[in-house]
Amino acid sequence: MPETIKAEELQLFNIFNDGYRFEIPDYQRPYAWTTEQTSELLDDLLYAMGRAENVSEASPYFLGSIVIIKEDGQPQSYVVDGQQRITTLTILFSVLRELAAESNKSAIDKYVYAPGAVFAGIPGHFRLTVRDLDKGFFQDNIQQMGSLSHFVKSSHGKLSDSQTRMLENSSYLWKSISKFDEKRRNSLMQFLVQRCYLVVVSTSDRNSAYRIFSVLNDRGLDLSPTDILKADIIGELEKTEQSSYTKKWEAIEEDLGREKFRDLFAHIRMIYVKSKLYGTLQQEIQDSVLKSVGKSKFVDQILTPYAEQYEIVTRECYESAANAESVNEVLRYLNRLDNFDWIPPALEYFKRYPKDTSRLLRFLRDLERLAYGLFIKRANINQRIRRYADVLQGIEQGKDLFEPESRLQLTADEKSEILCALDGQIYWQIRVRSPLLLRLDNMLADEGVHHVHSVISIEHVLPQSPRSGSKWRKNFTEDERTDWTNRLANLVLLSRRKNSKAQNYDFDKKKKEYFQKGGMPTFPLTLQVLNENEWTPEVLKRRQRKLLNTLKKEWRLE
Repeated sequence: MPETIKAEELQLFNIFNDGYRFEIPDYQRPYAWTTEQTSELLDDLLYAMGRAENVSEASPYFLGSIVIIKEDGQPQSYVVDGQQRITTLTILFSVLRELAAESNKSAIDKYVYAPGAVFAGIPGHFRLTVRDLDKGFFQDNIQQMGSLSHFVKSSHGKLSDSQTRMLENSSYLWKSISKFDEKRRNSLMQFLVQRCYLVVVSTSDRNSAYRIFSVLNDRGLDLSPTDILKADIIGELEKTEQSSYTKKWEAIEEDLGREKFRDLFAHIRMIYVKSKLYGTLQQEIQDSVLKSVGKSKFVDQILTPYAEQYEIVTRECYESAANAESVNEVLRYLNRLDNFDWIPPALEYFKRYPKDTSRLLRFLRDLERLAYGLFIKRANINQRIRRYADVLQGIEQGKDLFEPESRLQLTADEKSEILCALDGQIYWQIRVRSPLLLRLDNMLADEGVHHVHSVISIEHVLPQSPRSGSKWRKNFTEDERTDWTNRLANLVLLSRRKNSKAQNYDFDKKKKEYFQKGGMPTFPLTLQVLNENEWTPEVLKRRQRKLLNTLKKEWRLE
């Protein structure tokens, strides 16, 4: 049978129905979306829904694409790409169903469960079947009507990583949506099924499905938005000027690299628009930037100066007779983060005050404090963008950004949230732990000391799985090990890869043969451990208190 490929843009109403019976093959990776991605999805949906007075009049909202293997005319659909999105939407439908009025529960449940036809001998089934390892867990706790309210409120034993994500996202959505009144919940459900679309790419052949997946995820060198803008902007100039401006444009692009050049345009757009990108980059640049300055002035008055500041910010190469190294040091801390949403306010401040080094340094230190605070408490992209938009607004309006009420400053509630996160199981905050430990290590180092290592690993002093009969099991109860193993006080940095055998040594031997191997460690965080004669719960409590006080003092978290 010849392979068939079909791509359709469909409402969720036409996806979660009898035409599709989604199944996640066992060879797919586990469910991995965290509350960060889930909160971003919910924020985006609410923002898009709220832009229209009536849901029926809201602009269509595009949720992305999925790739499935599906025989034409058959509902069985094996998901090759898009399982994170499909699974999270199923959780969202399940939450909305459980929180709905009794009269609406069945109407929403049909997007989670196909009831079948008893007299026709057609059995009911769930619209989505996840991998076998999680199938029973997902059905019993989330998809089955009436189970979710108990699931999100009860305690659970040890769960797999994917089941933990399912629980966390269910709990997040439950907590968020339960704050809505019935009318708002109904509007969200209506918006989801009527105005939200997915592009469903289906093929009857597995090899074809993976070719499509590869094409959709290939970075390639397609025509970039900046290429389109270049043609539009330079094409409008006088012919006598086109050659010189083309050289200016291409020199900046070559210096930054194609990807960073595109990022620069995204940062410029943010400076002018001060909101998340909901259209296309080139259209928003044209509407919000070019119309305000004109195409002829764009290269000289906007692109060139922002490119100069962008190079300074990303390459940490600020030059000045005073404070230059301090400025570059703060930029190094910022560039370690897993997002670059802080860059637009940094660019704008550098552009406005390039020579006022004291003012620049003060601003950057407060920006770093805010950026790390949002990073540690895992603010999602929408929350970060809104916050930095407020900071940009303050810069533009000439407000005092250093007063307590400024949006550059942390609120009392934010300080409390950050401290709570810092005092928790920080090792499991995968993206946070390395930048945080490096930043803390710098706080403990002598001023101006800056270490560069090709390999940096994070090590537990108290091992995660101490061997039977070791001193670790004598010095720590099971509860104490659970409490302390993955907290800040028990973590150190090493300038080499982990040694799985040495990780479980008793403390004395671990200090001598692991932490000191090849000479004394260069990380103050690790050096402190060598000054301890023993490693007990009391030592960890004292160390945790000292490390938290260091962070409190540096970031003014009191």
